[in-house]
Amino acid sequence: MAIQAVPTKGNLMNTKKSLTLAKMGFELMDKKRNILIREMMALIDKANEIQGKIDDAYAEAYFALQTANIVHGYCSEISKTIPVETSLTLDYRSVMGVEIPIVRMDAPDRSKLHFGLNTTGTALDNAFQKFTEVKILTVQLAEIENSVYRLADAIKKTQKRANALKNIMIPRFEETVKFITDALDEKDREEFTRMKVIKRQKQ
Repeated sequence: MAIQAVPTKGNLMNTKKSLTLAKMGFELMDKKRNILIREMMALIDKANEIQGKIDDAYAEAYFALQTANIVHGYCSEISKTIPVETSLTLDYRSVMGVEIPIVRMDAPDRSKLHFGLNTTGTALDNAFQKFTEVKILTVQLAEIENSVYRLADAIKKTQKRANALKNIMIPRFEETVKFITDALDEKDREEFTRMKVIKRQKQ
């Protein structure tokens, strides 16, 4: 439905300007959506790759822990010597205005062990190393999954805005331009006819 504007040349110029801006806005939204989709698809591929690795890493880590429990007895007390991870830092990067998280963790010193060598053996060392790998992969997967969620939400909002411009605003402005143009053309025809009549009467 056209916006019922007063059919003047000023309104026609303003509506044409609004129509041009709406079309530009739609093109930008469409480009933004495509870029976000590409970014999300790349992250999904990466997430699938890490998910495969993390499943294997968890299986190996729990197997190594079972082996350590068998060799050294239940390792509950020894596990308390492992410090809580405090090196995680969170930063952000922007993709077309969408804040994507960057999670960083200090590289673990694999040569450093937190339990005594006289009461433990290679089975526990192996379990510790395997769970360190699990921790690294978990941090990577958490970053990617959160990024995918944010991108999917932004794509949904961008699509909604693009649809509103394409299906509502642009047709509305086009109808208004046609309405004003037709009204002004009709007024010009009436004015031309009136001038002809006046000219004929003068003659």
